[in-house]
Amino acid sequence: MKVLIAGTGFAGQGHADAFRAAGADVVGIVGRTAHVVQDVADQMGIPYAGCDWQEALDACQPDIVSIATPGGAHYEPIKQAIAFGCHVFCDKPMTDDSDTAIELNTLAQAKGIKTAYAASFRYAPSVLHAKRLVTAGAIGDPTEVECISHFNLERDIPFGWSHRKKDGGGRLNNNFTHTLSIVASVVGEKILNIAGEVRDDLGRAPIVDGVHNFATRRDFIPKDLNDPALKWGISDVEWSYTVMAQFESPLAEKPVSVLFKHGGLVPRFHDDHIVFYGTKGAIYIKGHYGSGQLSHYGDDQTWRDLPLPADIAAAIPDVAGETEQCWHTLARLFVSDIRGEVTPPYPTFEQGSLYQQIIGIIRKNDNWTDVSGLS
Repeated sequence: MKVLIAGTGFAGQGHADAFRAAGADVVGIVGRTAHVVQDVADQMGIPYAGCDWQEALDACQPDIVSIATPGGAHYEPIKQAIAFGCHVFCDKPMTDDSDTAIELNTLAQAKGIKTAYAASFRYAPSVLHAKRLVTAGAIGDPTEVECISHFNLERDIPFGWSHRKKDGGGRLNNNFTHTLSIVASVVGEKILNIAGEVRDDLGRAPIVDGVHNFATRRDFIPKDLNDPALKWGISDVEWSYTVMAQFESPLAEKPVSVLFKHGGLVPRFHDDHIVFYGTKGAIYIKGHYGSGQLSHYGDDQTWRDLPLPADIAAAIPDVAGETEQCWHTLARLFVSDIRGEVTPPYPTFEQGSLYQQIIGIIRKNDNWTDVSGLS
């Protein structure tokens, strides 16, 4: 099974490793800059390197394409890949707006190809553990969920795709997609209602040449931010958000209330966390994507740290990095499904297009009710 990768940075290299671990053959990689894509191909032993996506499709004849570029660069290569008949694995966000996401999902379904949408932290070990516990009734009927994260991102990270809405930037696209997927995986996929607000509280960022990899962008922060020769780019997308949602759950009679709170630029005081509350207890997971220790509050009315079940621990991909582990899990499921094996459900373009529509609604910032005139 042949795979062609779009993107040469952290995600592109991570996707390539994930598909190789799943037993697929990575036959090509495409990037914007010729010497960069050739260097990555040489380092990873990928036979084809190029800068033209259509040429790469023709030359590599892939069964699967893996889209690992920023969200604003997803639409055209995915559309071309669908027309070519390839199955598509796409990192989040699916695209930079809801209309194009809906279109690609419709095209993929009409073509009969399989898709995977990599809002993939739902495969973090503690999240899988939480899903098992909630399904087994460890907290009774789920009633509410709390997802809290404060990243304290450096304000002077070089200006790039993450600062621009049209390029798929913003914290809703690149943070909320993960927590939304986590909650859906545990309590139920059906999202009933949404309300929220976003804030662009960054303003500007320095323009710096030479940044090719998202994971190393901090290394390029200018040493002298007061240099009069320094140029600045203006952010036009959110860095913080507050969202409330209601989920329909097969495990509860009433809708589950969810709070998603993310401050991209503010310092954390307490640990980031995800908490699932229910009628008979609660589950706390340390970490913004449910990547830390899981604790359970039960009948004895005390919090207890629970060990990871042996089967979940044994299935953790043998690779460093939580993001990479989740990519490996999703790639394994995707390849297994394409091969016709019985596979549990996983996120597809159906979820990706839905999440993009929800992000568009939140960004309108029109959920407020003016009470300033009340006496």
